[in-house]
Amino acid sequence: MQKVKKKTPTVHSRSTAEFQALSQQVIDESNRDLPWADYLSKISQTLIQFSGCDAIEMQVKVKDRKNTCEVTKRTKRSFSFAIVPCALNLDKIKSPGREAVPGADRPDLPLLSEENNAWTGNMRSALTVECPDEKMSSYYCCKKMNKSYQSIAFIPIRVGKHRIGVLQLLSRRKNFFPKNEYELYENFALTLGPVLLNQRSQAALRERVKELTCLYGIARAVEKHETDLKDILKQTVALIPPAWQYPQITHCRIILDGESYTTPGFKTGPHKQTAGIVVKGVERGVIAVVYTEKKHKLDEGPFLDEERHLLNTIAGELALIIERKHSESEEINLQAQLRHADRLATIGQLASGVAHEINEPLCNILGFAQLTKKDNQLPEQSRQDIEKIINASLHAREIVRKLLIFGRQMPTKKVRANLNLIVKEGIYFLESRCTKEGIELLRSLAADLPEVVVDQAQMTQVLVNLVVNAIQAMPDGGRLNIQTQTGENHITLIVEDTGTGMNTEVLKQIFLPFFTTKDVGEGTGLGLSVVHGIVSSHGGSIKVDSKAGAGTKFEIHLPIPGSAKPIAAEVELNGKIQRK
Repeated sequence: MQKVKKKTPTVHSRSTAEFQALSQQVIDESNRDLPWADYLSKISQTLIQFSGCDAIEMQVKVKDRKNTCEVTKRTKRSFSFAIVPCALNLDKIKSPGREAVPGADRPDLPLLSEENNAWTGNMRSALTVECPDEKMSSYYCCKKMNKSYQSIAFIPIRVGKHRIGVLQLLSRRKNFFPKNEYELYENFALTLGPVLLNQRSQAALRERVKELTCLYGIARAVEKHETDLKDILKQTVALIPPAWQYPQITHCRIILDGESYTTPGFKTGPHKQTAGIVVKGVERGVIAVVYTEKKHKLDEGPFLDEERHLLNTIAGELALIIERKHSESEEINLQAQLRHADRLATIGQLASGVAHEINEPLCNILGFAQLTKKDNQLPEQSRQDIEKIINASLHAREIVRKLLIFGRQMPTKKVRANLNLIVKEGIYFLESRCTKEGIELLRSLAADLPEVVVDQAQMTQVLVNLVVNAIQAMPDGGRLNIQTQTGENHITLIVEDTGTGMNTEVLKQIFLPFFTTKDVGEGTGLGLSVVHGIVSSHGGSIKVDSKAGAGTKFEIHLPIPGSAKPIAAEVELNGKIQRK
């Protein structure tokens, strides 16, 4: 049986009108709002359908990098895209010329035009040619594909006198490209160059407009003084996705101090870009931008360098906004605390005045009760009732006396005093409150405690401030232990609770005036700063041990008169000394 030869399919020769329609299609696509990589994919698919070849590779120089895209007929999603450093200056590539090619009269050798275009229908024959310019040879011979493709067209893409890229058409069939299309492809490349440059510029401009719109939206949200921080973060999350190349698949999440703000339906994806929110050197949170679908690799994964800069800028702006909002909040709290402190001072003056006014009738009640008690004819029951009146009057007078001491209305002076007596008198007002709050009050006062030279009213204030803080730290009850001890050159007052304790950040600031973790109206933030001032003025020191959830222990050291070794005026926080 005679073997039938396979007929080589005829190559369709395209007309000038068809090439004009191709150019118009490429121009029309450039006017759509497509990202750069998507546009290259679109025109590559258009070119492979138009030419009928098996593969297309296009290289375009952008800044100092080479954008390379490739598409084949094998699958619908065969498009690949990569950005690499551009080591080759396209303007310096020179054609060797046909006179430089041995056997140039052979029709199967590459055709080299004055424009450095290369055209061959037999790649294997072309590869035997010794080209004096290795760079040129590597371009038009497409060495990485020479085993698969027989026909190749190598057409530099120009803008004016400068080459900005290279277009390669590849076919597995010999003599696939009709020679009469040679100039038509060259003319198309002359159109393609400016179109690529324009589309790239337009795409970049659109990205810059989106970025500026995002930043402007954030600025608008911030300028509204009534907008709180949470609302600003919610608006920022919504403004970020439209600023990225693929807003339809972009989600955003901001995490600040453990609280999360996300776009609706947020979900993770194959690509993520993040930036930390750093406030005063401390990372408080993070911004994450997520693509839910795979995209081509650009500068940073599928993200642009400009998107990285934008994300860092947004993170920096948020850090400034957070810092400013906190400052505004602190200023409002400070003003409220100053007003509260002023009211306390007024109440102190009022209390002192009231105490003086109550003192006189109390003395009359006490005096008349004592006179009546001396009547021998008084019935026993009446005598017992009068005794109750006397005791109640004495109790009321003691309260008035302590209010006067605490209100500093009595002369301020340092005298020798026993710290145990100051402790007993200082907690006089607070025992009932401890019982009411479910707090067990323990006292462990050292026997034979040496006297110290102190202002009794000030030391009472130190004790009361520490005890009140301890009570407020145990809202669900607990144990409060007050101790006195004797050291080598000092005596020690210890106030220890089993309350909520303090973390390291709070502990560093407890002696700062007006610093408080309590709500407005519950404290002025002055108590511990006053304690520190009083202890320092007495030549003493303070040691604080505290951990969040594990209670707090204050140790006040006061020097014993005549001690050879004075106490260093210092504050010790969890074992770390901070000299004052």
